[in-house]
Amino acid sequence: MKLLIADDEPLARQRLRDLLADLGGHEVLGEAGNGREACELAAHLRPDVVLIDIAMPVLDGLEAAQHIGTLDPAPAIVFCTAYDDHALAAFDANAVDYLVKPIRADRLATALERARRFTSDRLRAIGDALPQKPRRTHLSARLRGELRLIPVRDIRYLQAEEKYVVVHHAGGEDLVEDSLKALETEFSETFVRVHRNCLIACTELKELGRDSQGRDLVRMRNDTHEIEVSRRCLPTLRQRMRQL
Repeated sequence: MKLLIADDEPLARQRLRDLLADLGGHEVLGEAGNGREACELAAHLRPDVVLIDIAMPVLDGLEAAQHIGTLDPAPAIVFCTAYDDHALAAFDANAVDYLVKPIRADRLATALERARRFTSDRLRAIGDALPQKPRRTHLSARLRGELRLIPVRDIRYLQAEEKYVVVHHAGGEDLVEDSLKALETEFSETFVRVHRNCLIACTELKELGRDSQGRDLVRMRNDTHEIEVSRRCLPTLRQRMRQL
């Protein structure tokens, strides 16, 4: 099988490489030092299995696994960590196995055999079993077959267009497959609905005004666009702005 190793400790990555070499029959396609790199390499290299630590910088392993799970086909996830207190969350996230360091060769072999039998359909549902799964810090966007991660803190507003949602952020625009309703529910404290097809980041709210036709408009701090506010959303928007 083809594997990707993701761990911020070089010695831990080398330990896995040595164990895999002893087991034989596997190819390590690459290594990642943080969760973001793991997502990017998984999208580019298309491994069968990702061996991933949980406590990593930039993006932790649990959230990285959620993004990796959107790939088609999705690789199997095996968590490799020094702590056992994330085991429940990992299995709720449909990981095929959870290995506690120091990793033994026999346990790694068992995990890889489970990964071999694992189907991508199960991994695409990653995180769905969690009734209160942690809120994401990034959104996943597709660009010519690659996976791009957009920090939620950089998003200015979200606008629904046909089957997709356009994410307007500090670095430009991207399309995501999440529905506007799902994003509103997940990030209810971060975004406020101003129209049936638009959510705006609360940190971007600058002022309310009206145009010559009497339409209510919201102006943003870091974007020149003025977005129309529906009458239905106006009371909630006013309340949120008073709380800023």
